[in-house]
Amino acid sequence: MANDALHNSALQEFLIDAQVLLTKAEECLLHLQLIDNDPDACHCLNDTLATLVERAQTLGLVEVAAYSQQLQALLEPAQAQPALQGEALQALESCLTLLAWQLELIDPHTGRLSLDTEEQVQLLDTLATALSPQTALACTSCIETQHLCEHSEPSMTAPATAHACALSSPTRVN
Repeated sequence: MANDALHNSALQEFLIDAQVLLTKAEECLLHLQLIDNDPDACHCLNDTLATLVERAQTLGLVEVAAYSQQLQALLEPAQAQPALQGEALQALESCLTLLAWQLELIDPHTGRLSLDTEEQVQLLDTLATALSPQTALACTSCIETQHLCEHSEPSMTAPATAHACALSSPTRVN
């Protein structure tokens, strides 16, 4: 029982810290909306997401950790190229909004997040397309069925690591 209290306390602390990290990520986004591809804002956003991933993984919050890690994996290469502007920033804003909803919907007792991943996959694909149109993560039918896209068309798939990561999901609710 003491272990449950410790976990609940750690979970509550995480949820507070995650809100602070999310606010920081949103501030980075606002900065990027003012100054496209600002290296400091890009670096801050990457570090903030990495911290969120690490803390979520430590508590075993698989869904939040996986989504945050997928988001970070898409954004990390964008720091080196002028990709964080226009549509990419709009897609990033949508991704951060979904992350905020995920944090709100975490069960405060179990730490579980019982949501399907369809919206998550679509938002990550939209961001990937905006960052680099030739490396969209999946075709529409694969997004809808939440399957790995194995089509031979180069414009329909991304490199294997980003592709598999973006469409993998720890939980699916039917």
